Amino acid sequence: MTLLFISTQELIFAGLVIVLLFGSKRIPEIAKGLGKGIREFKNATSDIQEEIRKTSKEVTDQVDVTKNIRSDKKEKS
Repeated sequence: MTLLFISTQELIFAGLVIVLLFGSKRIPEIAKGLGKGIREFKNATSDIQEEIRKTSKEVTDQVDVTKNIRSDKKEKS
């Protein structure tokens, strides 16, 4: 199994080091905090994407209105 060029032995070693540093009781707490952080990040990015969509739709609508006004003026002239 290779995950970003990391072998299985390296993953096992990293896991052992994490258990030694933090202890088996703190690892679930750390994982829970990490999960919350990732969830908040995803929510923030989806909010930003929605704002960009709304803004681009408003700009597109304004451009369409401006084009319609200009074409109406040309037809009347």
